[in-house]
Amino acid sequence: LKEMEADWTLKNVCILTGHSDRVWNVSWCPVGNLLASCGGDKDIRLWTKSGDDTWILQTTLQGVHQRTIRRISWSPDGAYLAAASFDSTVSVWKRKSDTDYEQIGTLEGHENEVKSVAWDSSGSLLATCSRDKSVWIWEVEDEDFECIAVVHGHTQDVKQVLWHPSKEVLFSCSYDDSIKIWKDEDDDWYCDQTLTGHKSTVWEIAFTPSGNRLASCSDDNTIKIWDTTNISGGPKNLCTLSGYHKRTIFSCDWSSDEMLFTASADDSIKAFRESNVKDVGSDVNYEMVVSVNKAHQSDVNVVRCHPSDPTLIASGGDDGAVKIWRLQNQRASLPKVI
Repeated sequence: LKEMEADWTLKNVCILTGHSDRVWNVSWCPVGNLLASCGGDKDIRLWTKSGDDTWILQTTLQGVHQRTIRRISWSPDGAYLAAASFDSTVSVWKRKSDTDYEQIGTLEGHENEVKSVAWDSSGSLLATCSRDKSVWIWEVEDEDFECIAVVHGHTQDVKQVLWHPSKEVLFSCSYDDSIKIWKDEDDDWYCDQTLTGHKSTVWEIAFTPSGNRLASCSDDNTIKIWDTTNISGGPKNLCTLSGYHKRTIFSCDWSSDEMLFTASADDSIKAFRESNVKDVGSDVNYEMVVSVNKAHQSDVNVVRCHPSDPTLIASGGDDGAVKIWRLQNQRASLPKVI
């Protein structure tokens, strides 16, 4: 039987307050026991679990950036946290203990706002991108950060960089409506492919944990699902989800069991899963199973799935709140990871 939207609910179990401006980004550490958040107040807040579905502030990292912190990214081992700021720099923090973080580096070079930062799966490479239309790749060795490539290809503001979950291949998305794939050949980074199809800014991209599918969300109010099993042969657009969000879709992320979550300027969070029923002309079809129409008081800027618990979701919005959500199935409970 096809599972209908009514079978699923997304319950808000905790609201984390403290940011004095909009929340731009949240990020679970790889083991999932910490959640980092950042935003317009130039602070990074670290939240830890305290009992069932209760999260409390553990520490605040502040006084480093002069402008908005747009995005934060944990290293694969959870030992380091990188933060991209509109002040054109990226700070890197070392986690010395639960409450003690030391800033060990500042990455400089972008001409203006840094929009995104991302570690690769080995932790030996870091990528950054900016409104200056460039993508920078940094080599990480013994807490030293050396820029090994500056690549150009996008014609507008680059919104995000994202590494493939297991391959040394970098993806980026932009205000120029495209997604680009960057590869390394003999220490020379180059644009291997450009994915087109969106009709406006591509705000965010996200891989399934396996790396076999990529989701992209856009200012054109659609989500595209791409088959990335064979990157060299060219990712294939499997389907386009449209008509669900009424305004810009800012964020998308996959849960560990490959349910897709989206967040939008229409103040909503929605969830989709692959359906057995295929639309005419599509290789695959996704159905919406959850919709929370007033997830935040205004724009929802980010949604992030816990790395191992498919029922645990975090979001952040223009209302300055970080929210923790539980996905619940009315007919069959998903396994809850403690």
